[in-house]
Order: sequence, then structure tokens, then C-alpha cells
Amino acid sequence: MEKSKSQNPTPPKLVRRRENKKSTFQLGRTIGAEREKLETANERAAARKKDKQKTSLRIIMTIVGFAVFAAILVVLFNSLTKDFSPTQPSIAVDYAPTVEIIDSASTSGSQLTSRMLKYIGRAEQDFRALGYHPVKVVFPSSAIREVDFYLDGYPGFIKLTIDRDSAISVEDADRMLRYLADKGITEFEYIDVRTDGKAYWK
Repeated sequence: MEKSKSQNPTPPKLVRRRENKKSTFQLGRTIGAEREKLETANERAAARKKDKQKTSLRIIMTIVGFAVFAAILVVLFNSLTKDFSPTQPSIAVDYAPTVEIIDSASTSGSQLTSRMLKYIGRAEQDFRALGYHPVKVVFPSSAIREVDFYLDGYPGFIKLTIDRDSAISVEDADRMLRYLADKGITEFEYIDVRTDGKAYWK
């Protein structure tokens, strides 16, 4: 039985490449190789772009780090030097005493030093800040560094020493006065707060 012509197609005619001008194939190259070459170039470009981004980020982070470090140095410098600012008011003016001062060891009062006057002024302000009203200060002849404060409304006086901080001594005196008031004691000769951590009354 003869086969039909449709079942026996004519094989294609082979021609040379130069004769087949419509051919898209190249000798020695494949589509896979062309695609591989294209992907490699894209990857290289992406890698270069990523490296540039990393370099830029590194530079920015370095600049920010230096800026933060400089800001910390400025803050520390300001905190260390603000106490030495020349615009601060004079301590001698701020703590000038206004109460009557009696120096029992000298009738002229010439032996009062600037340190003594400064201490009196500071202690006077500390008493006033706690609600007391100092009226007189006496330097007794029997003690060199003792200062006796007389307060309005109290019968006795308070013994302080210029060797202790005035604010601490005044706080101790305030605690002792409140303690005596709680105990119902209204009369006393003196309160002694010259010793750190201790207070006496008579």
C-alpha cells in the first residue's frame, strides 16, 4: 500500500550560512552563553552599586559619630567651666551680713576676717530660708572659731563653728529646735551644733 505524499514530507534543503541571510544563529555561540554573559554583567553592575552604597553609608556614619563625640565634649566642657564663669555675682556682696555683730575679743571689731563675715552672711541666709529671724551674732572671747547666733523669739543662742558648712549646721539647729518644741521645752540657755552628727542643749 502506497503512502500518501503528505506522510512523506520533503526534507529541508541545507544551504550555507552566507546563503541563508535570515539565519539568527552564530557559529561557536549558543543562546545559553549569550544569556549567561548578560546576567554576569548585570550582577557586576549591581555589586558595584551595592559597594558604593556601603561606602556612602560608612562615610555618613563616621561623620555622625564625630558629631556626637564633639557634642559630648562640648557638654562636658560647659559643665566643668560654668562654675568658674566670670559673670557670676560676687560672693562677698551676696553674703554680706545684715545682723548686729559683737566681737567679745575686740572692742573695735577689727579682728573680724572676710571668712568670718562670709560665714555669718551665709548662716544668716540659711536661717532665714528656714523661717527664722536672726537678730544678733556674737564671737565669744573664750572660743576662737565659735559663732553664737541669737534668733528672734528664742531665749537662748545657737553655737556654730566656722569650720563646718553653714547650711549643715543650720539644719542641725533647726532639727534641735523642733525636737525641743515637740518635747514642750521652751526655755534653754544654748544649743550646740558644732560637732558633726551630734547636738547638745542646756
